[in-house]
Amino acid sequence: MVGPAVKREAVAHLQAVMSLSERRACSIVGADRKMVRYQSRRPPETELRGRLRELANERRRFGYRRLFILLRREGERSGINRIYRLYREEGLAVRKRRSRRRAVGTRAPILVEVKANARWSLDFVHDQFACGRRFRVLNIVDEVTRECLAAIPDTSISGRRVARELTDLIARRGKPGMIVSDHGTEFTSNAILAWSKDHGVEWHYIAPGRPMQNGYVESFNGRMRDELLNESLFFGLDHARSAIAEWVEDFNTTRPHSSLGYQTPATFAEVLAATGNPVAQPAPQRVTETVEALIAAG
Repeated sequence: MVGPAVKREAVAHLQAVMSLSERRACSIVGADRKMVRYQSRRPPETELRGRLRELANERRRFGYRRLFILLRREGERSGINRIYRLYREEGLAVRKRRSRRRAVGTRAPILVEVKANARWSLDFVHDQFACGRRFRVLNIVDEVTRECLAAIPDTSISGRRVARELTDLIARRGKPGMIVSDHGTEFTSNAILAWSKDHGVEWHYIAPGRPMQNGYVESFNGRMRDELLNESLFFGLDHARSAIAEWVEDFNTTRPHSSLGYQTPATFAEVLAATGNPVAQPAPQRVTETVEALIAAG
């Protein structure tokens, strides 16, 4: 128990409930008898309290300091300590607001035309060399054909580097209809904002904390980590670049993709460009089917 008011209440409780004398109750609580008998002579200050409540209701986000300034402007001569005491006694306080997540990305699903370069997805995946030094890989995936358009490893990749790689990729493959990414500093830099404006490419940012909205490249990152990064020991940047380039080539041209009816992304892109229609078949129902049956099914 701290504070005179609490000790007075404790002494009164012991006297009323246990029928103790004032002297005995004060010794138990550790209170001075003069303090217990003290009667405040402060004026009720009803008018000042009422005005303080009115200002607090009008200015709900103002604390006692700003309310003190408003009262001073009205001619109140009380000090800030007095205003703070009344502020506490009246139970006034500024309520803390709960943080709200800002959903910058579009909540409605984005319709994508079934053709190559309709939408690209970008994201980073991290790993480290045998010496312990970390590096990162910029992955660019076509969401329709599932092709890995680029996998660029380096120890540091800035927003300007991302813009240069996208420019080179557009020169080889053509301009995408949309690019999707998270809110990484490389993707929200001035270099990327200027690049998207100059090239006329719409850049869509997913909602914060919602990686599933960029699920295609997240799935690709998982495959890369499971099949390559966790299975390899890189001794340097050149080794990592050659190994990742070989794996990407195998991913695009050899590895069967389940969502494409176990076709390769390159084959799916070729048939899609020739026919203009998606040709992915349903995934096989039984895992025990022979290799010949899977190849015949596409």
